[in-house]
Order: sequence, then C-alpha cells, then structure tokens
Amino acid sequence: MSVAKPLPHDAAHLHVTGAARYVDDIPTPAGTLHLAFGMSTAACGTLNNMDLDAVRAAPGVVAVLTAPDLPFDNDVSPSAHDEPLLATDAVHYVGQPVFLVIAETHLQARFAARLGKIDITETKPVFTIEDALAANARFEDGPRIYAQGDAASALDAAENTLSGSLDIGGQEHFYLEGQAALVQPGENGDMHVISSTQHPTEIQHKVAEAIGQPMHAVRVETRRMGGGFGGKESQGNALAVACAVAVRLTGQPCKMRYDRDDDMIITGKRHDFRIDYDIGFDEEGHITALDVRQYTRCGWALDLSLPVADRAMLHADNGYWLPNIRIESHRLRTNTQSATAFRGFGGPQGMLGMERIVDHVAAELGLDPLVVRQRNFYASSGQEIQTTPYGQPVEDFILDDLVAQLAKTSDYDARRAAVAEWNAANPVLKKGIALTPVKFGISFTLTHLNQAGALVHVYSDGSIHLNHGGTEMGQGLFQKIAQVAASRFGVALDAIKITATDTAKVPNTSATAASSGSDLNGMAVKAACDTLRDRMAEHLAQLHQCHPDAVVFAEGRVQAGEADYSFAEVAAMAHQARISLSATGFYKTPDIQWDRIKGHGRPFFYFAYGAAVTEVVVDTLTGENRILRADVLHDAGASLNPALDIGQVEGGYVQGAGWLTTEELVWDDAGRLRTHAPSTYKIPACGDRPDIFNVSLWDGENRADTIYKSKAVGEPPLMLGISALLALSDAVSACGPNYPDLHAPATAESVLASVHKAQDA
Repeated sequence: MSVAKPLPHDAAHLHVTGAARYVDDIPTPAGTLHLAFGMSTAACGTLNNMDLDAVRAAPGVVAVLTAPDLPFDNDVSPSAHDEPLLATDAVHYVGQPVFLVIAETHLQARFAARLGKIDITETKPVFTIEDALAANARFEDGPRIYAQGDAASALDAAENTLSGSLDIGGQEHFYLEGQAALVQPGENGDMHVISSTQHPTEIQHKVAEAIGQPMHAVRVETRRMGGGFGGKESQGNALAVACAVAVRLTGQPCKMRYDRDDDMIITGKRHDFRIDYDIGFDEEGHITALDVRQYTRCGWALDLSLPVADRAMLHADNGYWLPNIRIESHRLRTNTQSATAFRGFGGPQGMLGMERIVDHVAAELGLDPLVVRQRNFYASSGQEIQTTPYGQPVEDFILDDLVAQLAKTSDYDARRAAVAEWNAANPVLKKGIALTPVKFGISFTLTHLNQAGALVHVYSDGSIHLNHGGTEMGQGLFQKIAQVAASRFGVALDAIKITATDTAKVPNTSATAASSGSDLNGMAVKAACDTLRDRMAEHLAQLHQCHPDAVVFAEGRVQAGEADYSFAEVAAMAHQARISLSATGFYKTPDIQWDRIKGHGRPFFYFAYGAAVTEVVVDTLTGENRILRADVLHDAGASLNPALDIGQVEGGYVQGAGWLTTEELVWDDAGRLRTHAPSTYKIPACGDRPDIFNVSLWDGENRADTIYKSKAVGEPPLMLGISALLALSDAVSACGPNYPDLHAPATAESVLASVHKAQDA
C-alpha cells in the first residue's frame, strides 16, 4: 500500500526549483487590470467625504470605486454580514478599505491609492481589553459560560487557593505567499476566480453575492497556496470580490495582491487574550476547583470570533480532569483589525491558560510541574471514563503513557537536575526546562461543516484523475490523498493525478481548516475509489465466475480467479463493457453533536495528543534567550505519511514557540499597527530553531474510524510550543523567590521584566 510510506511532498521538486505556480505566477491575459485599496488613516470615526480627484488623475488609473458604486452586496464577512468591502458611513480601524483603485499596473494602483484625501470626524476608539470592558463593547450581550461541578463551593472548601492573570498576544500569519486573486470574465456574466484561499466555496458565495449572480455563474479554482495557517480562510474574500466587481465594470480581467505592508495592515491576526483565574488545590497538587475568565479581543467585525472563543473554552481543560470548573468567555469589540482564524483556532490560547495554571500550582507547592501535570491527567483509556467540562467522554486518553515515554527518551529527570545544578553555579545565565502536553479536539465545532466530497475518474489507459474539496497550502494534503487513492486501487502513486481544487468539480466544500483536510477528504476519496473498484471487480467476477470479494487489486495488477491483468487492462475492459469509470464520493463525520449555547455535547470526533520538552537559557542581564533543545513525541495515529507528519510537527512547534516568544504585535496610541513588515515583526528564523531538535511520532492507531486509522496533524503540533514559554518561566524562576509572572510573547524585554519581578523582595 502507498499509505504509511514516508514519501516526499508531491510538489517538493517544484518548490525548490521555483517552478511551483502560485496566483501571482500565472500568466495574465492581455489587458489585465490591477487593483489596490485606499485605506482609512483613522481608527474610529464618521466618514464625511473623500476627495479622490488626484487618485483618478494618477497615471494608469482606469476607475475608482467607493461604496455607493458597488452594484450589489457590499459585504465580505464570513459570518455576520457586518464587514463591508468598502467603508460606508464610518471607519473602524486604521487600514480599513475605503475606496478601490483600478489601474493598468500593480504599482500604478498602489501609488494612486495613497493620493486620496479622506475626511473623517474621529471619535474615541476602543483598543484594549480594558477599554472594551469599560465601554461594554461586545459581540454578545454578556459572557458565555461553560461549567462542570460547582467551582465556587469547591474554591471555598479548597485547602489552598491561588489567583493570577496571563496576557497572551496575537500573531501575524506571515504566509510566504500574500493574499492574491485573479478574476477572468466569462460568457453571460460568468466569472472564473483564481484565489489563494483555504475556502473556495466561501469565495464563490461572496463573489456571487457581489455581482448579483447565482453561485453556478462563479467558478473558483485554487491549485496551491504558499501557506495559509487560517489567514486565508476568510481574509481572501475582499480581494476576490473586489476583482469580480472590477471585472463586471470593465469587462477586463482583474488581479489584486497585497504587498506585505498592506497585507499585515489590512488583514486579521490571531486573537489576543487575557486569562484571569482562581484555583483551588490540595497539598499534592490535585486541582479541586477552577474559575477561569477568558477575555478575547476580536477586533472591529465579527469574522470567526465566536467559534474561536468557543474553542478556547473547549480547550481550557487541556489534558486534565477538572471536576469543578467554570469557564467564562467575553468576546470584545475593538478598533483594530478583525481577528480571524489562525492555526489552532482559539485552542492554543485556552490550552496555554491551563498550562500556566498548572505551572503556578507547582511553583506554589515547590513541586516539579511535570508531577503536578501527571497527577491531574484524565483517567487512562480503559479505566473510568471521565468527561470534559462540556460533557464529552474522554475515551481515548493516552497522555499518561505518551508523556512517560517522552520523559524517558528525553532524559527529563536527569536534565532537570542538571538545570538546577547549573543555575546554582551560574548567577547570570539561567536555564529552564518544561514538559507540556497537548490534547486537541478534532472536528469543526459548527457541525454541518464536517463533510467533504470527491470526484474520481479512471481513464481507459489506467491513469486516475481525482479532485476533492481540500486545498493544498504546503501541508502535503494532495500527496496524502493521492496515497489513499493509490492504496484503494492497488496502483503506483504515479498513476494518480490530483488537479486544482475547483468548485465546478466538487461543490459546497468546507474550508481546509480545523485540521480536517485529510480526515474528511481522505474518506470522501476512499468512498469514490471504492465505488469504482467495486464496479470493476463486479465485471471481472462475472467474467471469471468468482465472487467480487475475491478480486484482488495490488501492485498494479488485478487478480480474478486464475486470471491476472494489469490495472490498465482492467480499466480498458470496463470501458469497453460500458461501465462508468467516474464516481463521486461523500463523507460526513459521525458521532458528533454540539449545542454551543448550552456548552454541552460531543463536538469532537476524537482527540489528538502530543507532548514536548523544551530546554532554554536566559541572560538575566538583558532578557535575551535561546532554545537549546526540544524533544517532541506527537500522536498522528497510524500516520498516512510519516515524513510529511514529522515536517508538520517540526513546523508547528517552531510556529507555536514563535507566537509565544518573538512575535509581538504593536499598535501605537492612534491604532496604527507599527509591526507591519519583516523589519519590525520577528518571526522565527533558521537560527531560532533548537540546536538539538528530536521529533518522533507516537506508535499507535486512532481508536476512531478515520482514514486508515490516522489522526489529524495540522493544528495540534503548534501547541507543543507552549513548552518553550514555560521553560523560559522556569529559567526566570531561578532568579528569585517570586513567581515569574511571565506573559506572552516572552520577548527579551518581557523576560527581563519578569526577572525583576522574580527578584523583587
């Protein structure tokens, strides 16, 4: 079988040679026009007037559009119809698109967009969580609450109590390929949209609304993205809609791409959080009560903030059995970019809060944090079944065994002793070490999104062409799906071709998000392939008087009784017998049901697990720090492709560590994003990787009935990076008697401030 083999990414040779084609690489038709947005320079205010004469007179400008010029729906929101493509009577953040320039070249459009004079009567903006709470600026009337047991009574009865607060910064997606779209006109008002998007069907829907056409008039195609990380789930809507409106106006192809500055200024980020907590615990470190308040800074429009905040609540337990817990979530409106989907989708923020809580308890008791973690784990698989705070039974728990194995293979105990010895002997450079676990739920929490379709053709020469609803963003989804198809037909991988995701081939797709790409599309492709294989087997069984189950497809051959054929011969025979060699496949995730208002149900099909040990060193005079070593053991079930999965784990760890250490978003007092370029926003580079980086996959199958018993591996590895932050906290704790109170991101400045807190008497 092709599955479970560590095969390279299907486009690896194209990536390294520069031959992989992205939206901006596609040769454009003659007469293609280029677009750019004119943006608000105020964070909040009334839009009075715009003087765009200089824009219209600029070289190469063909047209300039404002909101009243839009022909139909002025909206690019993925959820609440609250995000106009172009501002109408008010502006809500610095960088909000206000007018649209259509010009002959990209540079002409971008230059002209800077010439607009926008008259805005500014009003007092809301920037911070504290501002929003004071103004009662919310997206829901009040906080949402999930609970289990009686946290208040348990806190009153607890042997020990602690309170604390953790600030968690946002994160820029920093995909290598920026947002881009190309739209070409068709007959009778039809549009062909080529978009760098994780959600082609949403692009199709929003474009159809914007040009007043049914969805069948809009075809959306996505071959690949140069990274997405959630930032292309909804943020590509504006570019595709703008291009479609411009095509309708001019009759010419139109293209739009953001330069990096514009991309960072316009688009949403990971949600920042503040998490306040009160903990009750005994002398052994068992947590008996927990009251958590999550404050989510959502930005100016709703976007996907409600499900993001929900998922943060759903991961407030991480891997711990909490019999008495209350989780309160506030979804706050601010005059900043509308925060959006980002790898983990709220789960990392909720999980980090829980890990900080366990760390705080351990520090208070003078215990190894790993011991406290292990004492609070859910019951192991096969023991008493315990439930999450939202009522889902935890039936597949493996963290106790996984963490024990990682602690052994990473030599955790000896290294922790060595760190303590080092710190006793070195007054300036302090080391820290932390082992943190991950338990991440897999499924969309909006239940109807848990579905996928596929289209598979077998040609008469035995070659196979397939499409599915997932999108390729560098994660290797196409290769995994090709391996599934090759395994179902028993052919070599080079017999399979997957072409661009296309709404004209597979309709009504869900976003490639929620770590669901392989789970959903793999099962849909399996269903289509099995339909075709069974038709071929039935034909051979009739010819050779055997049962269809006795027909074997393997190694490019097909055996039926005593007969032996090549797969190509069987395909030709089926074609000549007038048997359909085209089939669709469909899959919907079973056994899930969720009531987000009650906060109760089974939102996840299963959990993915993992753990990481990180060792760091901190210069206590400057706050400068480095990751020295990371050891990771991650649960990918029965991996479809171990090489790709290990790559995802490595990348996820580094991205998660970057979020919590170097990546700092800074807005000034006027609401302008000051970290809007690589010169001011620090993503991890090659030198930021651990010098020693050991990554292994847990040896075990998924208990749930997934594609070949594999597990999702897109989002869960990001949360392995939490160990980097807590290792830094551990290092700082060696500086003095006080709990370090280290917040995220733990930049050098933040670490130095934490050192001083630890040292203060």
